[in-house]
Amino acid sequence: MDPVTVLLSVVVILCLAYFYNNQKQHKYKNFPPGPTPLPIIGNIHIINMSKPQETFAEMAKTYGPVFSVQFGMTKMVIIWGYDAIKDALMNHAEELSDRPHIPAIATSVKNNGIIFANGESWKVMRRFALSTLRDFGMGKKHLENKITEEAECLAQTFKSYGGKPFNNLTIINAAVANIIVSILLSHRFEYDDPTILQLMSLVNENVRLLGSPMVRLYNSFPAVMDWLPGGHRILFENTRKIRNFIRARFTQQREELDVNDQRNLIDVFLAKQLEGKPESTLYYHNDNLTAVVSNLFAAGMETTTTTLRWGLLLMMKYPEIQIKVQNEIERVIGSAQPQAEHRKQMPYTDAVIHEIQRFGDIVPNNLPHATTQDITFRGYVIPKGTVVMPILTSALHDVAYFEKPEEFYPEHFLTSEGHFKKNEAFIPFSIGKRSCAGENLAKMELFLFFTSLLQNFTFQAPPGAELDLTPAMGSTNAPKPHEICAIPRC
Repeated sequence: MDPVTVLLSVVVILCLAYFYNNQKQHKYKNFPPGPTPLPIIGNIHIINMSKPQETFAEMAKTYGPVFSVQFGMTKMVIIWGYDAIKDALMNHAEELSDRPHIPAIATSVKNNGIIFANGESWKVMRRFALSTLRDFGMGKKHLENKITEEAECLAQTFKSYGGKPFNNLTIINAAVANIIVSILLSHRFEYDDPTILQLMSLVNENVRLLGSPMVRLYNSFPAVMDWLPGGHRILFENTRKIRNFIRARFTQQREELDVNDQRNLIDVFLAKQLEGKPESTLYYHNDNLTAVVSNLFAAGMETTTTTLRWGLLLMMKYPEIQIKVQNEIERVIGSAQPQAEHRKQMPYTDAVIHEIQRFGDIVPNNLPHATTQDITFRGYVIPKGTVVMPILTSALHDVAYFEKPEEFYPEHFLTSEGHFKKNEAFIPFSIGKRSCAGENLAKMELFLFFTSLLQNFTFQAPPGAELDLTPAMGSTNAPKPHEICAIPRC
């Protein structure tokens, strides 16, 4: 096709879409206020496409906690601040329980899995995931032992560097991945195993790409961007490779399956396929299995890894806080292995871990929601199918709940007597029907890995290194690439 024909086709598609969008404007009477959109592009010209939450923060000052923006021709509602987010996700939980159509995701996932699925399939898969995670030890001693064993392996690997500088990304990634992999596959990878290295690389690149301007543009203009090269094509290829690995794995397990000895989540799913119930065909099909395993692997690895990396970086930045944590570890645990039950005796360490999650702000924009029906929210009408974004960073940095929201300040979670105190605006796992299914697992991992590392090492910046707390670009807030020095304490 010659360039002129391509250009004309694009113009026609855009014009048709614009006129179609105008026909829908009657739906948006009494819609939340927001900046006036331009034809075709909406408000893209005034939004920081790398970090849209920064633009939303400025808009909230003008329009209040509920406002609208338009990405391309898609109108969406932004919910800003903890009070408004709680109102939306708790008091309108059912009406905000859908996910919107996201072209970059829908191309490969469709309506399968847990994170981006809707309707009865999502409900069945979420129930399955939660019950199976519990059955295989989430919150139980069996899984706690796996985490403490992995924490020992991680500490030994850190020690192998002899206090010299190294990048901790791949090592922590592999250690955390091994915990969810043990539940999914009953397997443990060595940290230099090519299989886990490739899977981690694919997932990490996809997380970065999902927050890139090119993929955000693809989600707004898929018909146009399909013609162009860019990050969306790499995203699709990476996803294909991950799916192929998972399919090969469960095909192998199907041949070995013993329904009386279900070793892991994949075995349990395969056994469900053989039950002969209507659910077996409707929901327990291979596409759902692939998506569920992919969802749990990515979610179970990336956010916990990122939080731990923030934790070590912040301990290097604030050595006086690191010393206080280590003093509490010595007083409560000594040289014994850290156990989950120690947490309630360690208010300062608990507060520091909470503050690492709050300050790290791992998923600043949250995952998008969509209305299942027309709703009235705080005096505004939000039509069925509208994208709604409850911005988590606005809760974790809410000045009404956090005294020093822009600082790393563990006292946000401590009373004046030094006891741990909860803060209701602390919602890094979100709230409501779409909150993170692996929250309890993540909490256990963070405490056991973090205390084990601080028990064994003092973390310092390499000589002459500047510690940069500015997050890297991506759909999550990860630290920029950096090196650490892990100085053995004994």
